[in-house]
Amino acid sequence: MNPVLALIIVNIIWGAAFPIFKFALLNIPPFTLAFIRFFFAGLIFIPLVVRKWQKLTLQQWRDLLIFSFFGITINISTFFLGIKRTDSINAAVIACSGPIFIYFFSLIFLGEKAKLRVFFGMIGALMGVLLIIFAPIFKDGQRLVLGQIEGNALVLIATLGAVIQTVIGNKMLKTINSYQALVVSFLFGAVTFLPFMLGELQRWSFSELNIQGVSGIVFGIFLSSALAYYLFYNAVAKIEGQEVGIFTYIDPVVAVILAIPLLNEYPNIYFYLGSILVFGGIYVAEKRIHWHPFHKLKNQSLKLSPTLEFRKESKTTT
Repeated sequence: MNPVLALIIVNIIWGAAFPIFKFALLNIPPFTLAFIRFFFAGLIFIPLVVRKWQKLTLQQWRDLLIFSFFGITINISTFFLGIKRTDSINAAVIACSGPIFIYFFSLIFLGEKAKLRVFFGMIGALMGVLLIIFAPIFKDGQRLVLGQIEGNALVLIATLGAVIQTVIGNKMLKTINSYQALVVSFLFGAVTFLPFMLGELQRWSFSELNIQGVSGIVFGIFLSSALAYYLFYNAVAKIEGQEVGIFTYIDPVVAVILAIPLLNEYPNIYFYLGSILVFGGIYVAEKRIHWHPFHKLKNQSLKLSPTLEFRKESKTTT
């Protein structure tokens, strides 16, 4: 699949994940949901891996486990713990801080060419994210709401975990089978969640599971994990690391659309101001905002056009 189209689909799903998982966590504990989500999603891909299992070097195993630790264990645990403490729509905007980390990490670790316009755009986006993170200080008569700030900070840590995953995966997934990487990552993540889930089951029982928890399980296994991660892993291997994070700007739009009817969450003035800074950063980075990031889909389609590839091959063989 076209990597740009894949990332658009991925971020629509992950944008919906903010309100849907918060809705689910009103019923099911976080590590229990995380274990079920990734354990069963991992099982889905096992039949596709058994016959095409790739022998990995020790360095590849090391990179894959680090990739899994930051992308699954750190990212998901802090995300679930954070989303319980803050508004899902705020968390979606906070996740947009990823591109600035990706930008610097791509320059340092991937040796990608610096893009100053993207840099200034990411700085503007970061200012918007920081405004939303510390907005509880100014709410409720300037009363400091530590719980919400803690939740916002956890979501930021989750975002950093996803950024590290992206940077590592950019090179790693070019040499490792995507299905195999999915299975190892999902099952490794599930194992790390298991001890915490066992602790939760001492205070919570599956007999308490209702439609909220079931919706989170179904969405988590089949869409947010199996489909979205598969598309994400393949796209990361085909596109520059700096460009991957740009697609996270889709997330807040989808989150707001679902959070209003599902959780009765409505944007406040800080959300609007922060979002203006975030999307203002997009304008600075990309010069035009209304076709972002879908213009990349058109450009990428031209690059991957079979007709153009045929013409190129024809010239080579002539």
